[in-house]
Amino acid sequence: MMIIDARLADAWARLPDYLGSHVLVSLAALAIGLGISLPVAIASRHRPFLRGTLLAAASVVQTIPGLALLALFYPLLLALAALSERIFGKGFSALGFLPSVLALALYSMLPVLRNTVIGLNGVDARLSEAARVVGVRPWRLLKDIELPLALPVIMAGIRTSAVWVIGTATLATPIGQTSLGNYIFTGLQTQNWVFVVFGCIAAALLALAVDQLLALMQLGVIRRSSIRTALGAGGLVALVAVALLPGLARPQAQYFIGAKTFTEQYVLAALIQQRLEEAGLTAARRPGLGSNVLFDALAANEVDVAVDYSGTLWVNWVRRTNMPPREQLLTELSQWLTAMHGIRMLGSLGFENAYALAMPRKKAQSLKIRSISDLVAHAGELSIAGDYEIFARPEWVALQKTYGLKFRSQRQMQPEFMYKAVAAGEVDVIAAYTSDGQISTYDLAVLDDDKHAIPPYDAILLIAPRRAQDEKLIAALKPLLGAIDVATMRSANARAANGNATPDDVARWLWDETRKRPQPSN
Repeated sequence: MMIIDARLADAWARLPDYLGSHVLVSLAALAIGLGISLPVAIASRHRPFLRGTLLAAASVVQTIPGLALLALFYPLLLALAALSERIFGKGFSALGFLPSVLALALYSMLPVLRNTVIGLNGVDARLSEAARVVGVRPWRLLKDIELPLALPVIMAGIRTSAVWVIGTATLATPIGQTSLGNYIFTGLQTQNWVFVVFGCIAAALLALAVDQLLALMQLGVIRRSSIRTALGAGGLVALVAVALLPGLARPQAQYFIGAKTFTEQYVLAALIQQRLEEAGLTAARRPGLGSNVLFDALAANEVDVAVDYSGTLWVNWVRRTNMPPREQLLTELSQWLTAMHGIRMLGSLGFENAYALAMPRKKAQSLKIRSISDLVAHAGELSIAGDYEIFARPEWVALQKTYGLKFRSQRQMQPEFMYKAVAAGEVDVIAAYTSDGQISTYDLAVLDDDKHAIPPYDAILLIAPRRAQDEKLIAALKPLLGAIDVATMRSANARAANGNATPDDVARWLWDETRKRPQPSN
C-alpha cells in the first residue's frame, strides 16, 4: 500500500506538466483542424467532385494508425528544418509539439468535414429557395439560415473530433511531445501500473469533460439557449486555463535530456536530470524516443544530452561492419560524431549493454546450447522474440549472415514483456540486453557470441552540437563517466522493472551506489 501511495503521489505531482502539455497540443490541433475543415467543407458543399475528393482524403488519413501518422511527420519536418536552415539561416524545432499538432490536426478533420457537409446539405431546400426568391444574398443565406440550422450536426462532428484528438494525443510521447501518454509509456516500460491506469483515467476524464461541455453548447444551440451555450463555452475556457496556467508559471528548462524506450534509459535520464539540478541547472526529459529519432534530435539540437550505445552507432550510423578493439572503436566513433554531426562524445559511463540471445537456463542445458553456434541446429524448431527494433537492425542481419540463423517464428513486443514471455514458454529465445536485471530474475542463459557478430555496446554520454563547449553542463556530467559498472546497472534496472520503484527513486539509489566506488580520474 505504501508503494502504491508513493506512486500515486508521484503521478499527481506530474499531472500539471503532463495535463497542460496535453491540453495545449490538443487545443492547437483542434484549432488548426477546425480552421481548415470548416471553410473547406462550406466551399465544397455544392461541388461534388471536390467534396468527394476531400472526404476520401480525410478518410484515408483516418485509416493510418495514430502512432504511425505522428511518427511520419517527424522525419518530414526534420528535413524541412534542415532545408530552412540552409536557405534562410534559421531552422525550427521538428521534435515534439509541431509534428504532434500537424498530425493531430489532420486526424481531426474527417468528422468536421463530414458533418458540416451533411448538416448544410440537410437544410430544407425550400427555405433556401424562398430566401433566394426574396433577394437574400448567398453569404447572408449561409450566415443567417443555413449555418444556424446545420450547427447542431456540425457541433456533433466537433465533439467527435475533440474526443479523437484528445485520445490520440497520448501517442505523441514517442516523438518528444509531453502528454498524458507519458504516464502510459513510462508505466509500461517500468511496470508501474499505477502510472498506466492514472494516465488512462486522466485522458478519459479530459475527453469526457470536453465532450460534455461541447454537448452543453450543442444543446444551447438546438434550444436557442444563450445561457447553456455560454456555460459550455465558459467551462471550456476555465478547463483550458486550469490546465495551462501551472505550466506558464513554471520556469522553462535550460536543458532537455533524450531517452529511448526501455527501462535503463528512463533510469539514466532521471539520473542525468538529478545531476544537472544538483549543479543548479534546470532540465526536463523527453523519454520514449526511438533510436533513430533520438539521434536525429540530438544532432539537430532538439535534445541536449542523451545516452546511446557504441555498437548501435557504429553499425547503424557509421555503417561499419569491421569490429576493431573497444578503445579503437570508441576513438573512431568519437571522431566520426564530431566530424559528421558536431556531437561531442563525453565518454563511457563504465558499463556495456549489448544485444545477446538468451533462453531459459534449463532449456539451454537440456538442448546442450551454450553458444549461438550451438543454437543454429535447433533454431528451426524454436521461436524468438525481440523489441520493436532488433529484427530491422543491421545487428540482426549480421547475426543471420554470420551464423545462418533461421527461427520457426519471430515476435516483437515491449522489452519488459519479452522476458516474461520466454520464462512462461510462450517463446523459446529472446534478444535480450546484457545489462538487464531480468536475465537473473528469470534465470536465463546468455548464449556466447562465439563468432563475434555483435559489436561492443558501451553506454556513452553524448552532447548536442550547441552544448559541446558548455562547461557547466560538462562539469555536471563528468562525475558519471566510468562510474557505473554493469552489475550496478543491472541491479538498478531490476529495481526499476519490478514495479516497486520509480525511475527517479532508482536513479537516486544508483547515484548513491556510484559514490561507494573508487572514482575514475577524468
